[in-house]
This record gives sequence, structure tokens and C-alpha cells, in this order.
Amino acid sequence: MERQILFRLCKKIHSNIQNYTECPPLKLSSRNVALTAIFAALYYVLSLILPSLYAVGVPNLQIRLEALIASVFGLILGPYLGAMAAVFGVLVTWVLPPCSFNPYGVPFLLSPPLNALVVGLVFYRRWKWGFALLGVLILAFLFLPPSQPLGDYYYVPIAVLWDKVIALLLIIPAVKFGKRLSHSARLPLLFFFICFTGNQADNMWGSDVFSIPSVYGLFFPSLEAVRGAFTVSPFFYPAIRLVEAVIATIVAVPLMRSLKDTKWIVREKSIIE
Repeated sequence: MERQILFRLCKKIHSNIQNYTECPPLKLSSRNVALTAIFAALYYVLSLILPSLYAVGVPNLQIRLEALIASVFGLILGPYLGAMAAVFGVLVTWVLPPCSFNPYGVPFLLSPPLNALVVGLVFYRRWKWGFALLGVLILAFLFLPPSQPLGDYYYVPIAVLWDKVIALLLIIPAVKFGKRLSHSARLPLLFFFICFTGNQADNMWGSDVFSIPSVYGLFFPSLEAVRGAFTVSPFFYPAIRLVEAVIATIVAVPLMRSLKDTKWIVREKSIIE
């Protein structure tokens, strides 16, 4: 009897763990391939339309505003197809004009896919993975050269991470109150929370990569100059991410409403269901 009870308990625990950790397999059907190609093409078209901003104090480095559409990819296509569409869109944009194999943009090619991935994970009920991913990116900055030794240069991670920590914490109310925020009047607020988080994941990857000596050496002659650039970043980049999240929300709200229950949107349960 005790063995049977123990066996059933272990089986139940294993089932719960499996349900929590396993994600639905990515189905590369013809429809999914077509959707990925269409959204990748959309990414490139937006790169021809939207302007780029030069990073403050960093020569030869541009902030590509079309990257904000990656948040919409994650909402419509889910975390995996959305990230895949962003990957292909970024690669095509980097290869073709106006970028034309710009070597300075190579380290940051993964930023938009991470945006789509985090947004999709949060919206489609795998938010703990999205929370963990952004959390790891935030913690990694503490161990990179601009923050070391932490006791002497504590102001650098404070300047860089404060808005990312806010974005990380916004995941919790977005998920907890997702159903309440799903009503028409509140839906933009929910999408803004999620899109802001995705854009900050984009920014966090860029900050981490830029902190690697082989990367920041392309732009600055010394580590002190890098710390200086990070110190002034709070006066500019949070505002840019806010604007990007607002634009992504303006695009996402009508799209998600119109594409609901169609074959264009991923068939998974979201936090608003």
C-alpha cells in the first residue's frame, strides 16, 4: 500500500514537472513557414521606411527603430516563430541595403529576436522562462568589465539596469492581472507592459554584448570611455524604449483584435484567456 501511494505521488510530481517544463513543439508547417517569411519581409520593409538613431556618444552605432516590431512578432506568432521571423528579418536587413553587411551591427543581431522571444514567452503562459531569461541578462552585466570591481564602479550597473529591473518586475502584474487587463479599455496597458519588457530585453542584450572587450574595442579606446557612455545612457535610452513600446502597442492592439481566431495568429492559450 505504501509503495502504491509513493508511486502515485512520484508519478503526479513527475507529471506536474513535465507540464511545467515542456513547451509545445515548434511545428514547421507550410503555413508557419509562410508566416515567418512574410513577417521577416515586413521587418526589412520597415527598415527602409523608419529612420535610425545614432547611439548617444557611440560613433558608428545605430539604433534601428524597426526592431520594435519584434514585440508584435512575439504577440502574433508566439515566442519561437516570432523569434525565428525576427532572426530572418534582421539577417536580411543586415545583408541588404541600407545596412549592407555593416560590421558594427553584427554583435547586436540577436537583440530583436530576444525581444520577440521574451514577449511571446510572457504572453503565451511561459512567463517564468521569459522572466528567467531577462533576469540572467540583467545579472550578467554585473560580472562584465564595465561593472568590475563592483565596489568601485557600482554606479555603472545602477545607471544601466534600473529601467531593465522595472521591466522585469512588470512581468508579474502583466501575468497576474492579464485577464482583468484584457478588456478593451485596459488591453493597451497590458500590451504596453509586455512590449516594454521585450524592448528592454533587446536593450539588455545590447548592453551585455557592448561590455565585451572585443566589441567595445571597436568603438572606444578605453574601458573608462565605455563606463562614461553607460553612465549617460539613463538620460536617453529609457525614453527611446518607452517610445518603442508605445508604438508597438499602437500597432499590436488593433492587429491582435482583428487577427483573433484567424489562421494568422498562433493557436496557443495566452495570459488573457
